[in-house]
Amino acid sequence: MLSLTDVSLQFAGDLLYKHVDLLFQPNHCYGIIGANGAGKSTLLRIISGELAPTTGSVSMRKEDRMSVLEQNHFKYDEYPVMDTVIMGNRRLYEIMKEKDALYAKPDFSDEDGERAAELEGEFAEMNGWDAETEAAQLLNGIGIPSDLHYAQMSSLDGRQKVKVLLAQALFGHPNIILLDEPTNGLDVESTEWLEDFLVDCDAIVIVVSHDRHFLNAVCTNIVDVDHETCKMYAGNYDFWYDSSQLMQQLIRNQNKKREEKIKDLQEFIRRFSANKSKSRQATSRKKVLDSIQVEQMPASSRKYPFVGFEPEREAGKDILTVDGISKTIDGAKVLDNVSFTVKKGDKIAFVGDNEAGATALFRILVGELNPDEGSFKWGVTISQSYFPKDNTRFFEDFDGNLIEWLAQFSFDTTETYLRGFLGRMLFSGDDVYKPAKVLSGGEKVRCMLSRLMLSKANALLLDQPTDHLDLESITALSKGLQAYPGNLFFASHDHQFIDEIANRVIEFPLGQQGCLDYEGGFEDFLQWKRSR
Repeated sequence: MLSLTDVSLQFAGDLLYKHVDLLFQPNHCYGIIGANGAGKSTLLRIISGELAPTTGSVSMRKEDRMSVLEQNHFKYDEYPVMDTVIMGNRRLYEIMKEKDALYAKPDFSDEDGERAAELEGEFAEMNGWDAETEAAQLLNGIGIPSDLHYAQMSSLDGRQKVKVLLAQALFGHPNIILLDEPTNGLDVESTEWLEDFLVDCDAIVIVVSHDRHFLNAVCTNIVDVDHETCKMYAGNYDFWYDSSQLMQQLIRNQNKKREEKIKDLQEFIRRFSANKSKSRQATSRKKVLDSIQVEQMPASSRKYPFVGFEPEREAGKDILTVDGISKTIDGAKVLDNVSFTVKKGDKIAFVGDNEAGATALFRILVGELNPDEGSFKWGVTISQSYFPKDNTRFFEDFDGNLIEWLAQFSFDTTETYLRGFLGRMLFSGDDVYKPAKVLSGGEKVRCMLSRLMLSKANALLLDQPTDHLDLESITALSKGLQAYPGNLFFASHDHQFIDEIANRVIEFPLGQQGCLDYEGGFEDFLQWKRSR
C-alpha cells in the first residue's frame, strides 16, 4: 500500500494543496485529473520522492519497488534499447553489469568468485535470467520491432523513444507505477496494448492523462486535484464526470430553494418589523433567517471555455477533390498517390502512425506546400481555416499583447469585441494584456482556437488540436466541433475525441500507396481494419 498523510505543499508562495490524505491499494489504477496548473504532475513528483511536501508524509512498504515513467527522452541515448528497458529495475541492472565486469577480469580471484556467487544468488531471486525475455515481450507489445531491441537509443526517433521509456517503467513487475501522460505520441495499437497491460496489472498504478478514453479504460478510481484539495472517487473518468455534474445540479437546486426561503423571510421582516403586533413574529423570523446558511457551490478551479464555429456562408455541393497527390519530405515518401473526394458534411479524421503525411496534406491543401505529383481542387463556395500542429511562427516574432495579437485576424478590432472572443477562451481581466510571447502551450492553443472562430470558414483543418489542452478544454472543443455545420479535416491521437466527432476516417499507411478510406465512426473503422 501507498499512503499520503496530511500532505501540504507551498509552491512559489502559493498553497497548491493542503491536508491531503490518500490511500492507494494494489490492483487499482488511479487517474489524477485537474485543470492545467492544478498540480497533477507535482503530486506525482511528491509521491515519487522527487519533491518534498511542505508538511505531511508519503509512506510505502520497504520491500515495494516504485517505477516512474522517464520524461527526458534523451537521457539514455548512449545505451542500447535492451539495457534501457532493464534499467527500469535499477538494482537488477547493476547486478548484471557488476557480474559481467567480474567475469571479464583476466585475473579472476577467489574473492571475485565469492562476490560473483553472491550476485548470482541475488540475480536468480530477481528472475534475472528472464530479464531479456520480459524486456523483449514489452518492447514487442508496445510496438518496437525485434531488429531495434539492441540498437542504440540515439538512433530511434522521438515516438520510438517514448515507447522504450514506457517499457522501462513497466519492466520487472514493479509494485507501484507512476505514469505522467503515457499515451502522448502513442498510436492506437500501442495504446490498446498499454490499456490491456494495466487492466491485468496487480500493481498500484497512478496515472496523469488528458486521454479520456484511456482513463475510462484503465481507471478504477479518480483523484480530483481541485482548489487546494485532492479527493479520491471510485469509478473511471466518465463516472466521475457524470456524478460531479449531477452533484453540482443538486447543490444548485438546493441553493435555489434556500435562497427563495431567505427572500421570503427578508420580505416578511421588511414588511412587519415596524408593526408592533407583528414585531415578535418578525424577530422570530429573523432568528430563523440568521440560522440559514446558503451552501456555496464547491469552489472550483475548473473552467470550461466556449468553443463555437459559425461559417459565414453555407458550403455548396462541391467541397474538395484530391487526385493522386504524392509528397516526399526529408527523403521519406509520406504521401503516395493519395486520392479521395469530400462530400458536404464530411468530418474526416486522419489517423495512424503517419503524422507527417497528415501534416503534409494539410499544408498542401492550404497552399503552404506544393505536391510532388497530383492535384487538388476546392469547391468555389469553400473557405478554409488552418490550425497547424506547430504554432510557433504565430507567436515568436510578435511583440504585442493578446488583444493586439487577435486583432490581426479580426474585421472588428475594438477591444470590447476582441475581449469577448478571448473571454470565451478563459482570458479575462488583465490576462488580455499578457505578451503573446510568454503564453504557455495550452494558452497558445486557446488563442489559435479564437483565431479559428474569427475566420468564419466553412472548412476547418486542424492538426493535433488537443495537444497541450486540459480535459475541460478538450471537452469544450469536442462539443464545438460536433456542432459545427461545415466540413472538418482533423488529425488526432485522442481516441474519444475522434470517436465523438468523425463520420469518416482516413489513414495513410506508411510504405503503401493510396489511403484507407472508411465511411463511418472511429470504433467501426478499427473493427473494420482488424477484420481486413
